[in-house]
Formats: sequence, structure tokens, C-alpha cells
Amino acid sequence: MKLIAQPAYEISREAYQQVGVDTEAALRVVTSTPISLHCWQGDDVRGFEDTSCSLTGGLAVTGNYPGVARNADELRGDLEKAFSLIPGRHRLNLHAMYAELSGRVVERSDYTFEHFEFWVDWCARNGLGFDFNPTFFSHRLAADSFTLSHRDRHVRDYWIAHGIACRKIAAEAARRLNTHAVTNFWIPDGYKDHPADRRSPRERLSESLDTIFAQPLDSELNEDSVESKLFGLGSESYVVGSHEFYLGYAVSRRKTYCLDSGHFHPSESISDKVSALLTFLPSLFFHVSRGVRWDSDHVVVLDDATRAVMEEIVVGGYLNRVHLGLDFFDASINRIAAWVIGMRSAQKALLQALLLPSDRLRAAEESGDFTERLAMQEYAKTLPFGAVWEEHCRRQNVPSDRDWPGEVRAYERRVLSRRA
Repeated sequence: MKLIAQPAYEISREAYQQVGVDTEAALRVVTSTPISLHCWQGDDVRGFEDTSCSLTGGLAVTGNYPGVARNADELRGDLEKAFSLIPGRHRLNLHAMYAELSGRVVERSDYTFEHFEFWVDWCARNGLGFDFNPTFFSHRLAADSFTLSHRDRHVRDYWIAHGIACRKIAAEAARRLNTHAVTNFWIPDGYKDHPADRRSPRERLSESLDTIFAQPLDSELNEDSVESKLFGLGSESYVVGSHEFYLGYAVSRRKTYCLDSGHFHPSESISDKVSALLTFLPSLFFHVSRGVRWDSDHVVVLDDATRAVMEEIVVGGYLNRVHLGLDFFDASINRIAAWVIGMRSAQKALLQALLLPSDRLRAAEESGDFTERLAMQEYAKTLPFGAVWEEHCRRQNVPSDRDWPGEVRAYERRVLSRRA
């Protein structure tokens, strides 16, 4: 049965047509663009290996909102609720620390697909893609904040084995789901104070990564990604895997580079890095987050920085070369609501970018008419975007912005409030 568009959408559609924008085309693209939803928002980055191990790696979760997921089944139930309130079909981003070990003690270096089979089966049942992350933190062999660049060869070998195992796990998950997986490598390695030797850890990290990536895997199944960071708690003065290090590594090894919106200085324009990097790299993995001062992991909202990132990706024609995923953790509010707000905000920013009168803006720029360019950029801000977004939600059979919080509150009363 053909859906009949709402009157407000028809008015908006006509307004966009007047500036050369096809709202139907924009809706088709946003519907077919998956975003990878990070599992670690749902349980405050605890994982399921050893509940006695505290969160390390310069990471911190603030807040103690009731109803945190305590096991894999609860986390999957919460994720299902979140996905039911998010338009479109998306992906799950899973960390290795969410292995299901059935009460056994298994070293991360010995993980196999078996320990994640329940997750992959769940993705298959829910029509989700799958992305993966080795976990180089919250572990006894990461207690001094060094892993792949550790001076102890035995420690490095342990984490190298973990990285190799995770690539194989991701590839097998992708094979079973008939999709591809991005395996993203982020490590916490760094010093709180100024080091005497900056060179050696980076040389060791490069060697470790080369060893991890030595075995070729089917690029249609597994895509290796490396992620930088400006600093972290306990690594304020020196991060081994800096932007410059991973940029050089990704370019020289033809790896995907992961940009995290919260991993750069607040005065940097991360959106400007997209076209600069994709001039030389095959692809990017974009962790959409929200940095506030030093804290990089606030819930994504429809702010200028997020809009700028999506505009750069869309206007530059990079959607087929950029993987989108979220990365934040906030325990001060309802965790499911945080997922929904973040995903819907990222999608709104993408849809707004798709609704820009890009052809007219580019024509004005190429003709040297910067007055027209600026006037059109400002006019685009007042076009009736909201009705197009609501139409998108209606067609995807998810609640409107006005209605979805009520469903989260009902789930909180029915499910979350019963958790100790």
C-alpha cells in the first residue's frame, strides 16, 4: 500500500523543490544509510568478562541512573527497544569485552567466534550489521596504560594475539551476516607526564600493528581501522597513537582511519579533516560523538559540529567511503534515551545535509558569487526540515520526536525499574 504523505510534508517538499532539492531522493538516501550503534552505552562500559575489573584506559562514566544492563540478555533487550525507536536499519558496534564466556575464564588472546555467536545470531534475527573492537583496556595487562607499545615483549605479544583474534572474529561474523565488518583499533597507551622517549613506543606500536595485520583477510568481510586520540585521563602529555601517527600509518598501510568527534582539540574543525584525509585514504570510520571541554563522550545532539561533519561527507560525495558510528557513554540519563537521542540526532544531521541546495551553492561559488553563496546558506537554515524528518519517521513506522520519550518511560517502568 502506498503511503500518503502528510500535508506538512507536501508543503515542505514544494519549498525544497524551489531551491532545486528533491526531498524524496534525500529520504531514500537517509533510509539506506546505516549507522553503527555502540553497545557500551547500555552498561557503562562494564562488559561481561570480570565485573571486579574497574574501567581503565583513561575512560570514565559519570552518573548512576537506575536500570543499567547487568548481562547480555538485558543489554540486548535494551538495544532492541532503542532500535525500535530509531528509523532505518542499522548496525551493532560491539567491543570484545562483551564476550559471553558461560562462566569460564578465557583470555582475550584466546577469544574465538564461539564467544560472540549469540551476538551475531541476535544481529541476524534483528536485521543488523556488525562492527567490532578489540578491547585494550580494563584488564590486568593494561593496568599501566600500555598495551601494543609496551616495553615488555610478552605483554605486547598478548595484545597482538588479541588483535589477530578479533580480526578473525569480525570476518566470520560478517560472513555469517552476509555483510562486512569494520574492526576498529584504539589503544590507551600514553604517559601522564612528559616522557623521556617518544620514539620507541611508537616504533613498537607500528611493529605490533604490522604483525596484527600481517595475515590478509577478505576485504569484503573485514576492514581494519585505526583510531587516534589527542589525550586521555592518565595520558595528558603523550599519546602513542596520536593523530599524526595513525594518519601516517593509515596512509602507508592503506588502512581505514577512524575520526572520533571528541578526540581532538575543541578549537579544531574535525569536519575539515574529511576531504583532506579522503584525498589520500580509501575510507574513513567516523565516530560521531560530542566533545565538551576535556570530555569527549557526551550524547550526540543536532549541533553545529555534527551538522558540519555530515555536510562535508554528503556534499563531498563521500557517503560510499565513510562508515558512520556513534561513541559516547552517559549514565546521568536514561541509557536507552541516550541511544535514541544520539542516533536520531545523527540521522537528522545527515538528512539536513542531504537537503542542502548543494548544486546552487556550488554554482555560486564556481562563478565567484560569494554573496549568493552566503545568502543561500543562510536561507537553507530556515527551510522546513522538521516536516521532512517527521515524514521519515512516519514512513519507517517509528514514533515522532514528540512521542518516543513516552515509550522509553513505559519501558523504564516495566523493565528497568525492576533491576536491582
